[in-house]
Amino acid sequence: MPSGKTASAKRDVPLSTEAIRIINQLERKGDVVFNLTTQQIDVLFRKAKARALIDDLHFHDSRAEAITRLASKIDILTLARMVGHRDLRMLQIYYRESAEDIAKN
Repeated sequence: MPSGKTASAKRDVPLSTEAIRIINQLERKGDVVFNLTTQQIDVLFRKAKARALIDDLHFHDSRAEAITRLASKIDILTLARMVGHRDLRMLQIYYRESAEDIAKN
């Protein structure tokens, strides 16, 4: 676990076989896969956003997108545990399914 992180910040995230195959090809030290600081991630995200000519996008939008997509694949309690929410109401902040998509199910 990286320094400065609490035990509750650690996540066991289920990965597909393909994701595991790709990660296993990466050169790394210990359990750390990407070895990036928070600042580096922020800079890389801003650069990618600028290259894509996207103004109204925030880093946490990716979290909301992932949670919304995962909600259709796994049960809500598993999802809450996976993303680190002890209170299911917290998922409502990130779950952004459209009314049209909900009606399709």
